[in-house]
Amino acid sequence: MNASCSFTPKERALAALTLSSPLPGKVPCFELEFQLAPELLGKDFHDPASFLSADPVTRERFIRENAELYVAVAERLDYCMILIVHAPDDATLSETVKAIRKLADDRYLLLAHGDATFAIPSGSDMEEVAAAFFEKPQEMHQLARDRVIWALERGHRLKESCGLDGLALCSDYCFNTGPFLSPKMFREFITPYLKDLVAGYKEQGFIVIKHTDGNIMPILDQLVECRPHGLHALDCQAREMDIATIKNRVGHQVCLLGGVQCSLLQTGTEEEIIAHCRYVLEKGMPGGGFIYGTTNVAFRGLPLERYLLMLWARDQWGYYREDGTPVAKDGTPLSPT
Repeated sequence: MNASCSFTPKERALAALTLSSPLPGKVPCFELEFQLAPELLGKDFHDPASFLSADPVTRERFIRENAELYVAVAERLDYCMILIVHAPDDATLSETVKAIRKLADDRYLLLAHGDATFAIPSGSDMEEVAAAFFEKPQEMHQLARDRVIWALERGHRLKESCGLDGLALCSDYCFNTGPFLSPKMFREFITPYLKDLVAGYKEQGFIVIKHTDGNIMPILDQLVECRPHGLHALDCQAREMDIATIKNRVGHQVCLLGGVQCSLLQTGTEEEIIAHCRYVLEKGMPGGGFIYGTTNVAFRGLPLERYLLMLWARDQWGYYREDGTPVAKDGTPLSPT
């Protein structure tokens, strides 16, 4: 298909995230994290721990090399956004943003982590945290407020220091069977603070993407009520999670990101993967407001050829015509939602 190439990846991302009419060409694509750089490009990122013992010259080299690798991955895989995760502190994060911009100008929408809301507790303190919601609710509310205030102060510093584009809020709320907190408790302890956090970030000029794994259906309306630009990652491995259902229910209110089941990429047959990816594209693309990707990240250990098969499916069935109609590579319209 002959599609317009005049739009940058960032422009494609912003069109989807702001629920604008889809731009002609390929549907935008993004991963929270790509952990297969050694298999794809023969080199890996310098992890945050490696910065801690580095002298200033080495630290500067690590930042430059990470920036180069972020851009190389985004160019090779045609990503529209880059989430910077390999930085031990905000100073390094800011310098990495500047280094990427020096290499790629304003071609990609640049993100960092930025959640402050309560996530599912770790196994080591799950019982203690769960009890605190019942035994010390006022203390938990105060902690939630303090965390939001701190996060918004940090957001202001990041916007001033490097002009970061957006924040990914990655507190996980749900298991495959449903949320850790009941919808009623979620309404009390999460929703007000997530709403304040999103509103505060948007006022600062950030794009805001909310990520959570698991079955979000019992709290889907509350998540959308908080008005993030995007909702990631449509975890179809979880009970009740179907991209067509979610698209029909909230796709007119929030951009949907993800949809391709990570576990299927690892264990399914090529035929199963292709059929699943085509389904995700057919159900996610209509009307725009969709960014293609996996239901979590391209994780270490996932065979690279399986991940590339997912991108091959996008090459076959992931295009928009000038009028916004989703079509295959040969121009054939995709099945309607």
